[in-house]
Amino acid sequence: MSDSSTSYPFVHLHPGKEKSLLRGHPWVFSGAIQRLEVDDAAPTPGDWVCVMSSKGQALGWGHWGAGSIAVRIIASGTLDAPPNAQWWSDQIAECLAVRQSVGLGPGTDAATDCCRLVHGEGDGLSGLVVDWYAGMAVVQTHSMGMHRAWPDLSAGLQSALGSSLDLIVNKSAALIAKLPGVEERIEDGIVWSSSSADDPSARRGVSEHGIQYEVSPIDGQKTGFFLDQRDSRGLLMQCVGERAVLNAFSYTGGFSMAALKGGSPHVISLDASEKAVSAACHHAEINGYSDRHEGIQGDVLTYLRQCESLPPIVILDPPAYAKSRSSRHKAVQGYKRLNAEALKKMPSAGLLWTYSCSQVVDAQLFEDTIVAAAVESGRTVRILHRLGQPADHPTRAGHPEARYLKGLMLHID
Repeated sequence: MSDSSTSYPFVHLHPGKEKSLLRGHPWVFSGAIQRLEVDDAAPTPGDWVCVMSSKGQALGWGHWGAGSIAVRIIASGTLDAPPNAQWWSDQIAECLAVRQSVGLGPGTDAATDCCRLVHGEGDGLSGLVVDWYAGMAVVQTHSMGMHRAWPDLSAGLQSALGSSLDLIVNKSAALIAKLPGVEERIEDGIVWSSSSADDPSARRGVSEHGIQYEVSPIDGQKTGFFLDQRDSRGLLMQCVGERAVLNAFSYTGGFSMAALKGGSPHVISLDASEKAVSAACHHAEINGYSDRHEGIQGDVLTYLRQCESLPPIVILDPPAYAKSRSSRHKAVQGYKRLNAEALKKMPSAGLLWTYSCSQVVDAQLFEDTIVAAAVESGRTVRILHRLGQPADHPTRAGHPEARYLKGLMLHID
């Protein structure tokens, strides 16, 4: 490991507070800390600290934070010092191996050449997301510790991915700017390239289920594409048949293209963003679906209220309605209102695909909310599928908070 002669702060927990860490939970909350042991100044956000139980047992190394999550555990166990560059390379290589074991990532399925390579806490790397787009790695650092680990992260990506990697893009500017007490400002952009001839916009053509997309991480939302809906899009492609589809909150048209490839005669991509609708129409064009695709810019709830009827398949995949527990009740009411409006207008034997990506709205609460929406709309529904994150967005045992994506496929009687 790194130089063990360097002194680091020790975080001592209250009795019993080590139990969640031993079960696999990666966060130490501020209320769990009994005392800090430091030789000099107190740690600042992003500093390495060693977490100790009340009995003096070393539990692991983590990044110190400034909020309610006081420490993000990165390396569990009794290491004598924080992780070094080789450790980072080994961890990223392990993440890659996990993806390849289920047919994702470099050198696997040619029909899908994009996936999530590192999924934060699900891969033991709290605060780090890396998405893979056909040779391009797009990185998001959600914590100051991961931001400061950038040299080791970049080297680890290059080492683990080898010749399959040709571009690294950092998409962390907005995330870093939101961290408490941070004055540092960075810009999104290419941070490493195997060639000087790359497009400065980092636009990249990728394939999912054999469907072609153009991903623009610097200009787009998140890392440029919502990879977490790949399994749901594959299921839709299999069962859509010859039925028309409304894809609400369509973004760049992932569900729309899946429905069109599956045989739908008419798909509407509806989104408030003109740029997103334009991208969906472009994707329909490059895949040869333009004659069956319609893009509409507008507010989804307004559209649902103004329609006399809806097609037999409707997809509701809104952005997160709640970012914190304090906004959870308002979010639940929003999900209920949205789904009730759709259910009122859908035909019998229709299929509603509805989702929540709000982490603070758990699966049972979301399902209860959709049941309430069905009662309010006077419709009887059957739950055909409970949907969620694909294999490249894993949830570690002991950390249920990581299960952020919930979905239901409903048959309307």
